[in-house]
Amino acid sequence: MFDAKFVADLITAVRGLLGVMMVWLGFTQGREALPLVVILMLLDWTGDFVDGGIAKRSRNPRRTWIGDNDLYVDLLVSICLGIYLLTAGFVGLTAGLIYFLGWMLALWRFGLDRNLLMLVQAPIYLWLILTALRLIPEMGNWLVLWVLIATAINWRRFSKEIVPNFINGVISLWRQRHS
Repeated sequence: MFDAKFVADLITAVRGLLGVMMVWLGFTQGREALPLVVILMLLDWTGDFVDGGIAKRSRNPRRTWIGDNDLYVDLLVSICLGIYLLTAGFVGLTAGLIYFLGWMLALWRFGLDRNLLMLVQAPIYLWLILTALRLIPEMGNWLVLWVLIATAINWRRFSKEIVPNFINGVISLWRQRHS
């Protein structure tokens, strides 16, 4: 039966497939695929933006594996984007390996903390935005505009919940590991 929760989970699953598609584009088309990768990221971010709200509208509210693991889908997509940027030559091999290995060590040391997983993603997305702004500015502007609009729409939640929870979570994790 199709309900809102099923649709939300389907959107989340498709987002994961978009990430896998980016890796494939990196190996098969390289730099030429950048405009398509920007479009895929806009679709991914939009899906991530709406899937939770859709799930909450379900007449049959329930927990699902994919709903519970949405953050891991976000992480998968960002890692796939990082692999695209690496295979397309937008990131040097040494820098890319240092980044990924550094985070693997940090996550091994601190665990799969939600805040750290969010922090892994941010530089990869920033690198895409900077790359797009430099090479295809009109599409880079779309990425920036998307981020600004999403932040404006979610400003209250972003400023009163997401950012404070993130900061407090990182501080708490640091204190836990250093006490």
